[in-house]
Amino acid sequence: MSLPFLRAQLRDPAFRQGASDMAGTCLGIGAWGLVTGVAMAKSGMSLPMALFMSLAVYAGSAQLAVLPLMVAGAPLWVVWLTATCVNLRFVIFSSMWRSYFAHLPRRHRLALGYFSGDVIFVSFMKRFPKPVPAPEQVPYFWGAASANWLAWQVPSIAGIVLANAIPLSWGLGFAGVLALLGILLSMLNDRATWLATAVACTAAVATFALPLKLNILVAIAAAVTAGLAAEAAERALRRARTRAVGGDT
Repeated sequence: MSLPFLRAQLRDPAFRQGASDMAGTCLGIGAWGLVTGVAMAKSGMSLPMALFMSLAVYAGSAQLAVLPLMVAGAPLWVVWLTATCVNLRFVIFSSMWRSYFAHLPRRHRLALGYFSGDVIFVSFMKRFPKPVPAPEQVPYFWGAASANWLAWQVPSIAGIVLANAIPLSWGLGFAGVLALLGILLSMLNDRATWLATAVACTAAVATFALPLKLNILVAIAAAVTAGLAAEAAERALRRARTRAVGGDT
């Protein structure tokens, strides 16, 4: 992406609209980022490594999921598998965004992949429910992505650098949980996601005693299985209803 392209994006009204639509979630994203930054620093990770992880990985759920495993000395394959399972949703996001961005150069699409996020996906799909390319979609995405990236990285880096100055008595862990709950609840918009969430919570609590925080991995696997099964059942039910209506006519 060239400098003229970036300037054009910044001047586009859709860019400002995307950033504006993300304003309501920036506080929650910032709290989540601050908690993650503090957690990385207090886990014993070196300052350069923590900064690298924040900037390169840029996936709060995966970072928080693997940190307890790394502290507990879990095998590398467990850490990688957990991070992969947590980030599987981005495969779904990418498949849905393909209808909007398939015409873009590969380098541009790779950049979109790095900057994509849960809240950006929700905001984008609400704004553009029909999977048809439109000129305002790319600047809108970049406006939302820029706001989300800054809302995450600035507090995350602050948490890494100032971790020793932030007392545990502030209860940032609980604040992070509240931020995550707020973001999660905004994404529960159908039966499949509600079911997957309930299954994940139940599985995580039921397997809490497993070593190496493996209950996280069990909860992810159970939630993905339940969500896919629910979506398959809903599709089968719709097909059955369609055939029934066709038979009546």
